[in-house]
Amino acid sequence: MRHACTTLILGAGAAGMMCAAHAGPGTLVIDHARAPGEKIRISGGGRCNFTNLGTTPANFISANPHFCKSALSRYTQWDFLDLIARHGIAWHEKTLGQLFCDDKATQIVAMLVKELRQAGAELWLSTQVSDVTHDGRHFCVTLDREGRRVTVTARNLVLATGGKSIPKMGATGMAYDIAQQFGHQLTDIRPALVPLTFSDAPFAALSGTALPVRASCDGISFDEAALFTHRGLSGPAILQISSVWREGQPISLDLDPNATLYDALRQQRQTAGRRNITTDLSHHLPAKLVAYLAPALGLAGNLADHSDARLAAITDALRGWTLKPTGTEGYRTAEVTLGGIATDGLSSKTLESRHLPGLYAIGEAVDVTGWLGGYNFQWAWSSGWAAGTAIAQTGTDA
Repeated sequence: MRHACTTLILGAGAAGMMCAAHAGPGTLVIDHARAPGEKIRISGGGRCNFTNLGTTPANFISANPHFCKSALSRYTQWDFLDLIARHGIAWHEKTLGQLFCDDKATQIVAMLVKELRQAGAELWLSTQVSDVTHDGRHFCVTLDREGRRVTVTARNLVLATGGKSIPKMGATGMAYDIAQQFGHQLTDIRPALVPLTFSDAPFAALSGTALPVRASCDGISFDEAALFTHRGLSGPAILQISSVWREGQPISLDLDPNATLYDALRQQRQTAGRRNITTDLSHHLPAKLVAYLAPALGLAGNLADHSDARLAAITDALRGWTLKPTGTEGYRTAEVTLGGIATDGLSSKTLESRHLPGLYAIGEAVDVTGWLGGYNFQWAWSSGWAAGTAIAQTGTDA
């Protein structure tokens, strides 16, 4: 069976469906899954952290930090808010500018499916890619669909299959293989926004304990919560710093990010000097954590027994707790993939290949990785829009 279309988009995720909604008639979107937008559906606890009010290029990691500027500036978080307003989707802001649906993430999926269908695009699900070639004029893609082999020819091919994160949902890194097939280079690829692990499980007794921290690595810091787990460290601050951390590097945790602990201990020493120092510290930090750190810090005796210098030494140690992770939980739990298709082979304006006209790469497949907090979805919307509008304009010019 043969099928011809103008544009074939591989991947019915956030970026792929956004691209389809703008690429014009003659667009076909395919996905291996039985339903579109599966990562959207599970994101944000089922409510989808769909963007961030504070989105700027500074919130993204890339070998070329300037690459994302064009798409982000031309399709902003405010543009996406206008879109969901037109569909009547209610939302709310959580911390740090993070926006979530009031109801379910499936509202975003339904909106994108409606948009792409209104634009004249087709959506084929439960469809596998088995081969991709280019004959000099068109892409020829062999698909397995409903037990039949289908050969699709298309003038444009859009790589929107994402990265390797969450393989249980079918992530394979296919976009990387196809990009390399057509002459593109990849940057280093690794799990990102992922919990950090320690070989000797040092925090098993603290599992479930959380507190606000400043996590730092390689001169970069994030102020959010950290969570101790059986395997190591998780929580927003740790997920953020995991995108910076590399094997062999230490990380630093500031357990007093607001720098209030030293003055609080000195004041308590004046009013309740006979109180045990561990008891008082437990008013400021989780008691389990204080008990865990007590031997290493030499925490013993009453507050009155501790001089200003001793209190300063204790708080300095708590503000600069150095740890050396041995690894991460890997792609199994990583929210995104760091790195990807090198940006020097793509147009920052259109996301089109500089090596092969008609080939586009968008979303997570590209070496643009956002911070935790809705930034990666905004890159999906912006890059999908940029590629889609460029494709539509090409069709108009033709």
